[in-house]
Amino acid sequence: MASSEITLEAVPSVSDIAAEDWDACANPPVLSTVAADSCGNSRPAYNPFISHAFFSALEASGSATTRTGWAPRHLIAKIGGTVAGIVPCYLKSHSQGEYVFDRGWADAYERAGGRYYPKLQASVPFTPATGRRLLIRGGVDHDQIATALASGLVALCGISKASSAHVTFAREAEWRFLARHGFLQRTDQQFHWHNHGFGSFDDFLATLNSRHRKAIKRERREAVAAGITIHSLTGSDITEDAWDAFFAFYMETGSRKWGRPYLTRSFFSLVGETMADDALLVMARRNNRWIAGAINFIGSDTLFGRNWGAIEHHPFLHFEVCYYQAIDFAIKRGLKTVEAGAQGEHKIARGYLPQTTYSAHYIADSDLRRAISDYLKRERAYVVEAGRELSEAAPFRKGADEAP
Repeated sequence: MASSEITLEAVPSVSDIAAEDWDACANPPVLSTVAADSCGNSRPAYNPFISHAFFSALEASGSATTRTGWAPRHLIAKIGGTVAGIVPCYLKSHSQGEYVFDRGWADAYERAGGRYYPKLQASVPFTPATGRRLLIRGGVDHDQIATALASGLVALCGISKASSAHVTFAREAEWRFLARHGFLQRTDQQFHWHNHGFGSFDDFLATLNSRHRKAIKRERREAVAAGITIHSLTGSDITEDAWDAFFAFYMETGSRKWGRPYLTRSFFSLVGETMADDALLVMARRNNRWIAGAINFIGSDTLFGRNWGAIEHHPFLHFEVCYYQAIDFAIKRGLKTVEAGAQGEHKIARGYLPQTTYSAHYIADSDLRRAISDYLKRERAYVVEAGRELSEAAPFRKGADEAP
């Protein structure tokens, strides 16, 4: 694409951007060059969470809207009228549904007389999964567009009278790039499972020490001991009946954990209509009715675990449906990674290892920025040390957790 002036605008709905333009930026074809750009995008993998269909399902279903405190402000960079880059972005009136916690910053700023909300959130709502946040079309000057988008976020922050702009669950290279443009760096941890070319679940078990191998085998047996069967549904196998059942699980569990679940029933139907091949429902059945389930999304190299719920509670069923079935599916599909969602040190014993996650934060107020910067230095050091200690608790035989 010939170089010309870059223009920036923010739009109030994903529907204001053509799906083909959005997806050309979000999940572009493999680039012809092997060399990575400044944001590490040499061979971008398909990520369902940054697709036009996923954001459309969130917004059209009423899950991520102004009414729920997620007012879309998607930032677009254009060259000669062609969409060259996008940052999925929301103007937020609270800090819910983000999984990178900044309520302490908000409380401190407001006690000092500041106004923390609204703020800008560059993320996938309700989705603590790593992915590209600076979505850039192939065939353009990537660094030029990325720089324009980073500057545009800062400008949008001022125009929106927002206190800050937060880019969460970004890729590490984007995190480093944004730091060069004045964003503060934050880290945290999740637990991911890595596929070292396993041919079966038993091949994975063989890499574990004896105690953990026996424990997992016992957990898998006991999870289905009450006459429970496990069903993996994707594509046309996911019926509205299955979505109805899963939504009941989601509401029951979400109401206990969060008070008000984020996703509406219509969100799941929209996913079923537009993304059925990207969705995996692992469902448990007993006495001819669904009793528990977990939803996953399928990328080109990663299985992303998301929500779980149940209306009957059986020992180890959660581990079977969420973790072991995900590993089994990834092995069969040849996927490299399972991201099992936020939090959960109990995942280590099931073969999921600590993985650093990255977020970048622009803070408009210089005094608040200085205080947060000092805090983040200490927090990053803590995350490194915690990751080291947690890795030492991994269940693998010595050397077995390393790829051959």
